[in-house]
Amino acid sequence: MRQELQSLPKGLAEDVSKNLVMVARLIDEEPEEAYGYSKVALRLASRVAAVREAAGFAAYATQRYTEALAEFRAARRMTGSVELWPVMADCERGLGRPERALAMAGEPEVQKLDKAGQVEMRLVAAGARRDMDQIDAAIVTLQSPELASSSVQPWTARLRYAYADALLAAGREDEAREWFAKTLESDKDGATDASDRLAELDGVEFVDAIDVASIEDDGADLVVEAEASDTSDDTSDTSDASDAADEADTSDVAIEAAAADEAVEGTEAAEVTKADETDEAEGDKSE
Repeated sequence: MRQELQSLPKGLAEDVSKNLVMVARLIDEEPEEAYGYSKVALRLASRVAAVREAAGFAAYATQRYTEALAEFRAARRMTGSVELWPVMADCERGLGRPERALAMAGEPEVQKLDKAGQVEMRLVAAGARRDMDQIDAAIVTLQSPELASSSVQPWTARLRYAYADALLAAGREDEAREWFAKTLESDKDGATDASDRLAELDGVEFVDAIDVASIEDDGADLVVEAEASDTSDDTSDTSDASDAADEADTSDVAIEAAAADEAVEGTEAAEVTKADETDEAEGDKSE
């Protein structure tokens, strides 16, 4: 790729290379962002085969199969290489044309592929057979010396996984389990979910640690809410007692006030009576 970019002015080559680096970094985890960088590189240097290829893979990763196929074809015309033949056939599958993918699997270009490319083409052809509901034919397509080999190659795990999955689709569960186990033995990088498929066949269920933590948090929240409710009830009881005490105090005050009023009235009545007696006494004396 660096060699191809040397045909560009130095500043432009640096700009293009930076965008291509970002495509490579993001294509697995953030394919949409990778696609955006590929479009920038394509706008800057559309006549560079490496740029067209990178744009094709970015489009392929975002399931823009028509665009991906166009870019792969352009790159192939520029280089004359057949190494993109399997992924081009897979784009045909993505476009709902498995028959074309199968036709490409029978073309002379396949014989020009290296071993990895031929295995990839076999995987695509088996996938096309399954798209057409030809499960048994897909199983036969995957049966090959590469599948039977005990040596582990970069393609071994994916080939074994595809074979196990096809067996399972055909209802051959025991054989599928055996090949999922073989996949797991060869899948050192965890490229497949063979361990999960094995567990599923064995009836094992995994509980996500995040879910467990969430349940524990929910339980803690319930305890906190219960304690808060108890505290609220205690506060309510205290408030009720306080209100009752206030009512009692108010009642006592009312009683005391009434008693005081009666006492005052009694005193005033006594004074009036005494005054009347004094006036009567003075009147008798005068007489």
